[in-house]
Amino acid sequence: MLASSETTILYSAFSFLVGAAIVWGITQRINAVRRTVQQQAAEKLVEAARREGETLRNQAIVDGKESVLSIKAEAEKEIAAERKQLLQREAKLDRREETLEQQEDGLRKQQRGLESTQQRLDTQLRAATEQRNRLEETIKQQQGLLEKASGMTREEASQTLLSSLEQDLESEIGSVLLKHQKRLSETVKAQGREMLLTAIQRFASAHTAESTTSTVDVPSDDMKGRIIGREGRNIRAFEKATGVDVIIDDTPGVVIVSGFDPVRREIARQSLTRLISDGRIHPSRIEDVVEETAKEIDDLIIQKGREAADEVNVSGLHDRVIQMLGRLHFRTSYSQNVLRHSVEVAFISGLLAEMLGMDGDLARRCGLLHDIGKAADHELEGGHPKIGADILRRSNEGPEVVHAALGHHDEIVTEHPYTMLVATGDACSASRPGARRESLERYIKRMEELESIATRFNGVRQAFAISAGRELRVIVNSDRTSDEEAATICRNIAKAFEKELTYPGEIKVTVLRESRFTETAK
Repeated sequence: MLASSETTILYSAFSFLVGAAIVWGITQRINAVRRTVQQQAAEKLVEAARREGETLRNQAIVDGKESVLSIKAEAEKEIAAERKQLLQREAKLDRREETLEQQEDGLRKQQRGLESTQQRLDTQLRAATEQRNRLEETIKQQQGLLEKASGMTREEASQTLLSSLEQDLESEIGSVLLKHQKRLSETVKAQGREMLLTAIQRFASAHTAESTTSTVDVPSDDMKGRIIGREGRNIRAFEKATGVDVIIDDTPGVVIVSGFDPVRREIARQSLTRLISDGRIHPSRIEDVVEETAKEIDDLIIQKGREAADEVNVSGLHDRVIQMLGRLHFRTSYSQNVLRHSVEVAFISGLLAEMLGMDGDLARRCGLLHDIGKAADHELEGGHPKIGADILRRSNEGPEVVHAALGHHDEIVTEHPYTMLVATGDACSASRPGARRESLERYIKRMEELESIATRFNGVRQAFAISAGRELRVIVNSDRTSDEEAATICRNIAKAFEKELTYPGEIKVTVLRESRFTETAK
C-alpha cells in the first residue's frame, strides 16, 4: 500500500517534470518564432527605409539638377543682358570717340583759320599804325600852321570854341527843359485829375450828409417841469445815469441835451424821448429806460460797424475795431457823418489802388479805418490820428493800416503808398460839394485869417482867399520884390499856414508878379 502511494507520487512528479519540459520547449519555440518574426519585420522596415532614402536621395539629386539648370539659365540671361549693355556702351563710346575726333578736326581747322586771321590782322594793324603815325604828323603840321595863322594855341582855341557853343546852347537848353517840364506837368496833372474823377464818379455817393441832433421836442412847458421833478431830482437822476447835461431854458417846445460823447448824447436823447412819450418820469423809471436804451445803442453800434465793413468788403476785423467803427455813426465832422465819410474814403482809395495796379482790398481797409481814432478822441489824449494808430496797432492790424491812420493828414513822413491813397481819398470825400457845411461866421473868419496871414509879409500888396479857403492868390509889388523874393514869400506864407492854422486837406498858395510861384501847404 505504501509502495503504491510512492509510485503514484513519483509518477505525478515525473509527469509534472515532463509537462514542464514540454511547456518550456514550447515556450522556447514560441520565443524563437517570435524573434524570427520580429527580425523579419525589422529587416522589412530597414529595407523600406533604405528604399525610401534611396528615393529621396534620387529626388534630391533631380531637384538639385533642376535648380542648377534654372540658376544657370538665369545667370546666362543676366550675362547676356550685361553683354548687350556692354556692347551698347561700347557702341556709344565709339560714336563719342568719332564725334570727338570730328570736333578735334574742326578745332584744328578753326585754329589754323584763326592763326591766318591773326596774321592778317597783325599786318593790317601795322599798316594802320603807320598810317596813324603819318596822320598825326600831318595833323601836327596843320596845327602848327593854324596856330601861326590865328595867333592862338590849341587849348586857347578849344576854350574859345566851347565858350561860344555854351553861350549858343544855353538858351536853347533852357527853353527845351521848360517846354518838356511844362508838358510833363500838364500830362501828370491831366492823368491824376482823370484818375480822381473816374474814382469819384464810379463811387457816386449821395451828397447829403447825416447830422446828429442834440435837441428833444416836448409837447408843453408842463412836461419840462416833470422832467425837472420835485427839487430837481428827476433831472439830476437823468444826468447821473446818462453822463450828459440837460439844458432847459425858455425856448418853447425844446429841451437841449449837451455832452462831448456823441454816443452818450444819443442814449440821452432817445431815453428822454421815451420818457416823454411814456409820461412816467421818476428816478427808478429813468434808470430802467436809460439802461434799456444803452443796450439797444450798443447793439446798434455793432450792427453799424459790421454793415460798414460788409459794405466795403473788409473782413477779419477785431471786435473792438468793429465797435469803434460803429461809434463813428454818431460822430460828425463839419456836419459830415464820419462813418459815411470813412466808407467813401475806403471806396475811393480802393478804386485808385486798382487803377495803379496796387492791392485794392488793402487800400479799402486802410480807408475804412483811417478815422477810427475819432471814436475815442474825447476820451484819450492826443489827436485822432495817433489815437487811431494806437487802437489799430493793439488790434494786430498791418503796418500799412496803422500808418494810414497815423499819417493821412501829412503830419509825418509818408512810408507807405497806401497812406497817400487814403490822404487823397480823404481830401476828395471832405471837399466834394455838399459833403461838409460850415456856418457863415466860421467861413468868413477862416477866409479873413488866410488873407491876414498873407498880408503880414513885406512886399505883399493884396491877398484873396478863393475856392472856399482852399486856395490863396497873393499879388506882390513888382517894384519892391524880385522873382526870387516872390518865390521866398510864397514858401513863407505856406509855412505860416502849416504852423498857425488847423485845416483839412491842402491850401494852394499862388504868388503873382511878373512870374508866378506856387507852393502847397500840407
